Amino acid sequence: MPNYMLSYHGGKMPESPEEGAEHMAKWEAWADSLGDSLVNRGTPLGKAKSVSSAGVTEGGGENPLIGYSILKAQNIDTAVKMVEGSPHINFGGTMVVAEMMEM
Repeated sequence: MPNYMLSYHGGKMPESPEEGAEHMAKWEAWADSLGDSLVNRGTPLGKAKSVSSAGVTEGGGENPLIGYSILKAQNIDTAVKMVEGSPHINFGGTMVVAEMMEM
């Protein structure tokens, strides 16, 4: 079965430590529900810069990457169905599901 990178983009910042803890608890419950399919929980990401032939810009672009996870699934459609329940989406964020190609 192939692995898929789940990239997390956007979403609102918690308005309080309590809201942040509540969101994290929901994310942990969702991640736990994926069982062995979630082969790497990944990590949240901090400050970013974009590097291109035009130079370096602050902030990681229009839709900066804020975290990632690695998921194992039968195919991309199955991976997408698993991601649709992510609390990150319900918190105003988006996720990209991309197959990791073996080289």
